[in-house]
Amino acid sequence: MNTQSKVSIAGAARCLALLSAGLLLASASARAQTSVLVNPGDQGEQSRYAAYAEWKTALEAALRRERVASPKLAQSSDASADLATTRSRLHELYIAPAHVIGSAVRYGYQPVAGLEKPVQAVLVAPQSSPINSLADASGKRLGLPMQDSIVTYLVRGEVNAANSTIKRHFSAVFESRYQDALLVCLQIRRCDVVAVERVVYERWVAAGESLKLVLQSKAVPGLSVAVKPGSGLSAEGLRSALVGGAGVGGQRLTALAPEAFDYVATLGYFTPRSLPGASVVDAAAVQRLLQSGAHYIDTRTEAEFKSGHVAGAKLVPYIEKSAKDADYKSDDDQFDLSKLPPDKSAALVFACNGAECWKSFKASRAALKAGYAKVHWFRGGFPEWRAAGLPAKTQP
Repeated sequence: MNTQSKVSIAGAARCLALLSAGLLLASASARAQTSVLVNPGDQGEQSRYAAYAEWKTALEAALRRERVASPKLAQSSDASADLATTRSRLHELYIAPAHVIGSAVRYGYQPVAGLEKPVQAVLVAPQSSPINSLADASGKRLGLPMQDSIVTYLVRGEVNAANSTIKRHFSAVFESRYQDALLVCLQIRRCDVVAVERVVYERWVAAGESLKLVLQSKAVPGLSVAVKPGSGLSAEGLRSALVGGAGVGGQRLTALAPEAFDYVATLGYFTPRSLPGASVVDAAAVQRLLQSGAHYIDTRTEAEFKSGHVAGAKLVPYIEKSAKDADYKSDDDQFDLSKLPPDKSAALVFACNGAECWKSFKASRAALKAGYAKVHWFRGGFPEWRAAGLPAKTQP
């Protein structure tokens, strides 16, 4: 065989190898689906499904322009759970209310676009009521959407900013899955004030209801889209497609920058900065504690644990149903203390998913109540550990 033939065969072999690799990559790309979580907010059930369908149509059209076919969409009505998944970065794309997108932005996601009309939470009272301020509402009865609503998130933040909590400030709290039901709570005088979106209040007034505003939060973006870094999706391409599209629910979509979520990111479910009886520790201190034999107790979900955790950590999930504030009812939650070391003098480090995750705070308190003497609360949790570049593990 001459030299020219050898070169030709070698070149053909390289071409075949490249073609094979390209086909494998294409096959893998075809198999991989873009994971999208859609939370349409706490509208009425029919409105939620309509909003989901419109967002699905708008997003699929935008993704087709980016040559992404058949995204895997999941609908959610649990913003509390969604907040946890943003910290674990479980989805490539989020369509959700501002507090969920704000959390995603804190963990590296890039906001793309959102509805043109912002959202504002307001406290509303009857026009004849003597209540004219948050201070006047002290000791009164509050009507509130469920705890994972953007309205509740904003109102809780404003009350916390006033150095109180919802439970402490109001004599009773009545929760409703949908905001329109809170008007009835005012009408039958079961509630003295209620918290809703400003557009809901304006609709009530336009219908002839005699109401007034007691408190207003700052405005935050409406339902918005955020994309995961390193997902292979172009934020600019998606932004161009969405902003230039037909819109959703009669509203245009506008481009959003990270700064749009600064306010909402400072409110809501952030844990206290201290915990009596426990030591609040940072990542460097946790590393030293583990080297000296401390037990790292990860209180997150199994899915979050598998996606990344501190090497040597033990998963003991804290099943959280109680409110995310200092007045929570521990009896509403579940935490298996029998999975902790039997030695009450053992050094324990409790952690979850950052300063806005209450599971490790509540687990630390449960351990203190059970008699553990060396409780360390890693408030920054796994996100701080990961940001510090310390060793982490994943498991299938």
